[in-house]
Amino acid sequence: MTNRENRLSDRRIAREEALNFLYELEVTGDALETLLVAKPLPPRDYALELVQGVTSCTAELDHVIGTHLRDWTVGRLALLDRLLARLATWELLKRDEVPTGVVLSEVVELATQYCGAESPRFLNGLLRAVAIEIRGAEIRGAEIRGTENG
Repeated sequence: MTNRENRLSDRRIAREEALNFLYELEVTGDALETLLVAKPLPPRDYALELVQGVTSCTAELDHVIGTHLRDWTVGRLALLDRLLARLATWELLKRDEVPTGVVLSEVVELATQYCGAESPRFLNGLLRAVAIEIRGAEIRGAEIRGTENG
């Protein structure tokens, strides 16, 4: 495996780890520091960055996501759909070096694994609109489909 492949694999694992942390934070209401102390192993650096990023600007993320929901609110989204949308929106906003297609395909993959049958398609459409707003001209067909290697 090349260094690039290792990095991508590590980020994929980190996104899943971040989702687990965000879910636990939401369900327990505990502070992140409390959860970190209770874990036998520390999270990956990128997972921690994702969690801290999402939790530090949830209102901003929800506003961006909410502008792309029709007849719905962020608070009414299924919990995992909401957390995945926040995670992807934060990455789209704050991590320019992560290709748009990678962000979208990773979230769709996590939704396929953890969410209901309609979630992957729903999140792909929602986050495509969010990505166009955030990254605008950068978006090309291959990136939206998640076929870009990056």
